Amino acid sequence: MMYAILDIETTGGKYNEEGITEIAIYRFDGHEVVDQFISLINPERPIQPFVVTLTGINNEMLRNAPKFYEVAKRIVEITTDCIIVAHNASFDYRILRTEFSRLGFEFKRQSLCTVELSKTLIPDQPSYSLGKLVRNLGIPIADRHRANGDAIATVKLFQLLLAKDIEKTIITQAVKSEVQKTVAQKLIQLVDKAPIETGVYYIHGEGGTIIYIGKSKNIKKRLNQHFTSSNKKAKKIQKEVTDITYEITGSELLALLKENEEIKRNRPRYNRALKSAKFQQALYQFTDANGYIQLAATKVVPNKKCITTFTNKQQAKVYLQRWVEQYDLCPKLVGLEDTKAACFDHGIKKCDGACIQEESAAHYNQKVQQLLQDQSFDNQHMVLIDRGRKIEEQSVVLIENGALQGIGHIALNHQLHNIDILRTLITPISHNRDAQHIIQSYLRRNKRIKIHPIDQKKSDI
Repeated sequence: MMYAILDIETTGGKYNEEGITEIAIYRFDGHEVVDQFISLINPERPIQPFVVTLTGINNEMLRNAPKFYEVAKRIVEITTDCIIVAHNASFDYRILRTEFSRLGFEFKRQSLCTVELSKTLIPDQPSYSLGKLVRNLGIPIADRHRANGDAIATVKLFQLLLAKDIEKTIITQAVKSEVQKTVAQKLIQLVDKAPIETGVYYIHGEGGTIIYIGKSKNIKKRLNQHFTSSNKKAKKIQKEVTDITYEITGSELLALLKENEEIKRNRPRYNRALKSAKFQQALYQFTDANGYIQLAATKVVPNKKCITTFTNKQQAKVYLQRWVEQYDLCPKLVGLEDTKAACFDHGIKKCDGACIQEESAAHYNQKVQQLLQDQSFDNQHMVLIDRGRKIEEQSVVLIENGALQGIGHIALNHQLHNIDILRTLITPISHNRDAQHIIQSYLRRNKRIKIHPIDQKKSDI
């Protein structure tokens, strides 16, 4: 059996957009190296700065190096009738396939991963990264993170693994044909057509039925995770998927809202397993016997009106502490302290004394009202403006009378400033607690988003 033991260095960057900067291949017959090919390669794209630091390979070094198409024939020759062997083979093999695909050539080989083999044949190692593993095994390695140094170390590691595989069964089982690879050809093709954009994606099963809906800031990357994961649900999706479709939103907020709406409307089979609610805690208000507005974050009470919601108790506590500072509130009156006396902040002169009626209820309530206005949509009319799908475009979320009306995209200022036109352009979205939580959470996390108030008495915003 013949092996092509290789290592590849790349430019780094977005998934499937990397370029090869250096390659080293050793043709190995199971006993000794019978051929080799080592070369720098001009990737025709810049190298990521962190990769330059890691490998020492910079753009200047590659200026006069051969381009991939100039060495492609040699790579085909040295790997013909070979099993590709690499440390984390799925990466190196994917990179090679991608480069050949750009040339219109389908590069197909069986592959073997020395990470997987090492975990089986040399168990209980503290690390299976190439550098640490060979160091712990006493195998010398030079020029770490350079293709030749890493390839030579992989050759020596593979020789050790062959020797340890006494029964020869593990090597046989570990060799994966193209059909047996983690990402089958069908799934590779589906991932290839997905965009590296923010939006919502739909995974279709037999007859075009939607079996899963998701959102991501990088649809291609997220689909790749679905199609390479080994968990039970992912394997079912991988088996049933026939096609994928998607909608680019530009804004993550629009993607979140659309995902929430589409899941509720279509009820895909594999989304139903998501039992946990988007929020567990809600912020409520009440006025105490002394006339002070008090706040309390508690478990969500169905059908009870709340100010805002939080994913969990810890998140609620973090935001309440932040708002105590921001709005100069009393920790005791927002439920952060349980005491009959003055709060701790009053003792260090950070609280004006609402907890012991030193600060008037009228003055304190004015500060609380500001918080309520900032954090609640109640009775508010506004447009939330975020990034669009293109530079010249903006995304919009329309809220009227405290309720979500819909989402859309605009390219012209007059579309934003005329409420009648805006209502026509948006796609209606149901207002519900999940949608409200998504918006409020997003606004808390993203300060860059613009909020434009709407004057309901005028057609212009």
